[in-house]
Amino acid sequence: MRFAALLALALCARGADFYLHPNDVVVFYGDSITDQRLYTTYVETFVVTRYPKLPVRFVHSGWGGDRVTGGGGGPIDDRLKRDVLAYKPTVMTIMLGMNDGRYKAFDDETFRVFTDGYEHIVKSMKDAVPNLRVTLINPSPYDDVTRAPLFPGGYNTVLLKYGEYLRTLAERNHLDFADLNTRLVKTLERASTTDPVNAQKIVPDRVHPHRSGHLLMAASLLEAWGAAPTVTRVEIDAPSAQVKDAVNTAVSELEIKSSLRWTQKDDALPMPMPMNDPLMALAVKSSDFVDKFNRETLRVTGLDAPTYQLTINGRLIGAFTRETLASGINLAELDTPMMQQAGQVHDLTVKRADIHNIRWRQVQLPLQNMLPARAAAVADNLDALDNDLAAIQRATAQPASCLYELTPVP
Repeated sequence: MRFAALLALALCARGADFYLHPNDVVVFYGDSITDQRLYTTYVETFVVTRYPKLPVRFVHSGWGGDRVTGGGGGPIDDRLKRDVLAYKPTVMTIMLGMNDGRYKAFDDETFRVFTDGYEHIVKSMKDAVPNLRVTLINPSPYDDVTRAPLFPGGYNTVLLKYGEYLRTLAERNHLDFADLNTRLVKTLERASTTDPVNAQKIVPDRVHPHRSGHLLMAASLLEAWGAAPTVTRVEIDAPSAQVKDAVNTAVSELEIKSSLRWTQKDDALPMPMPMNDPLMALAVKSSDFVDKFNRETLRVTGLDAPTYQLTINGRLIGAFTRETLASGINLAELDTPMMQQAGQVHDLTVKRADIHNIRWRQVQLPLQNMLPARAAAVADNLDALDNDLAAIQRATAQPASCLYELTPVP
């Protein structure tokens, strides 16, 4: 009991308003867009890197083609029992609707099937787990932005109507709601004005986003959950050799001679953004992602020399004018040791999600009736591997002390 209280106090200063709690089990449920395991793994990586002391388990249970009635994975009640309830969730997200609208203009009967089916899902889950925290998700967009709609008004207007119903359903049942449509549509609109050819590739088949689109969808879910936008914030006044501001980090051993040196141990890592991918770069630059979710600010004021080079752990990060340093640079946009570490965490996130998918889709489902004992043994081994990877993932996400140095450029 005392440990739990201490843990709660430790988390209070960091992410007190965040939606997820210690030891939550989050199940992502949905159709092929969830089955891509992209927005879901981005959400997982964000939580692990931004809140590295917060123990949360994530389960990815999307199935391509699913509707509110079920699909290739079986009827909806089978899916809920096997692919959600079996994991004893405390949090569930639901993203359905893309297939339910049947890719045609709005139709009352089709909409009735959707609303009846969705309300059955909500009632079933709340009856089974009364304290379950459920986030209903406005379906991600059908791309009617970079290409002409196939019928008047376009299919995304249908999905938006479905989303408005879900918002009302959430309010009526005291559930949570996340809009994964609007941010991505606005990004497509901006991207189309600057790079119309690549803008079409952000949602290449108009339905399934590229990973760049999924990053923005993850941002919208995280925003609904009250995620912290700040990785760290540091301000140093060079003339007085004082740390004026240090948020979510500890700055020590500040030394100012011919260069400025200090040690910094952060409480979080930045969210990895592979900006060498032109589609990722286009999507990020056409959105508010960096400002809203990835601020790792360093400000150094009162410098004498015109230009300084910044190294972290001996690695050259870049050269910056004193005016730029006084205004502040965002380290989350640079190739820092912290960003490389965060990239390693995301690689582990993807590996872990893939292992679970193999266990579920290639062992449990096809073999449980044919070879039940052997399938169960293999599934147990894959669960153990999943748990081991999760432990490595969490250990990799723990920030380490880094040595910063600002040296005047001759």
